[in-house]
Amino acid sequence: MVKVARLHINWQSGIFGGHEAEPHSRPYMASLQIPTHSTCGGVLIRQDNILTAAHCLNESIPNVRAMEVVLGAHNINPKEASQQRIKVKKFLRHPLFTGLNQYDYDIMLLKLKTKAKLNKFVRVMELPKKDGSVPAEMWCWVAGWGRRAPGSQAEHLLQEVKIMNIEACKASWQTYFNTTHMTCSSSSQGKGFCQGDSGGPLVCNCEAQGIAAYTAEACTDPIYPQVYTRIYAFLPWMKKVMKGQDSEP
Repeated sequence: MVKVARLHINWQSGIFGGHEAEPHSRPYMASLQIPTHSTCGGVLIRQDNILTAAHCLNESIPNVRAMEVVLGAHNINPKEASQQRIKVKKFLRHPLFTGLNQYDYDIMLLKLKTKAKLNKFVRVMELPKKDGSVPAEMWCWVAGWGRRAPGSQAEHLLQEVKIMNIEACKASWQTYFNTTHMTCSSSSQGKGFCQGDSGGPLVCNCEAQGIAAYTAEACTDPIYPQVYTRIYAFLPWMKKVMKGQDSEP
């Protein structure tokens, strides 16, 4: 029996065990930044909307106006000609997300002040069109601006991860894991997300199926899978929010 009281959840996530992605091969990727540093990853799902994790906006960010989204980036620093930096107009967390001590409903939309300009460097990501249950043993991709070694430059890294059986996820994480709202991937092969990219997408069959949510503090701990918020479970909420935006002045 897992003693969940001893677990330390790492709300910051990023890529470990990955290789550098081909430049601009993931044009839907977004980096959420405040003036001092990058806080999270995200995914462009509409020209004026970023999907990310709700916990990415916390007490370390005093005002959403301090946040900007970077699109079209391969390396975040230095700035590249392909990059678009757009301020965030407002954020819309899922109404049932209550804060850092809650792991469910960890999903948020960021409305951008201006629409992104779509080109070969910046594109909208496809969302699930039907039942979003991803079969166990399926290989999917996660990407982000992690560091392969302490002190190294943040790079756009790519990693292939294997989806785990839902029952196995539940057995490992117990009450932390909601079988309807979450999915997970194995960390037993030393691959996954760890420091710097919560909110980045889990991509399966060219569709965003999940949002990086939480993992054990020791990112490579083989006992505890990497957990993602299932996007399909929240599509009705997302569509309602974006439809409401369209009627705003």
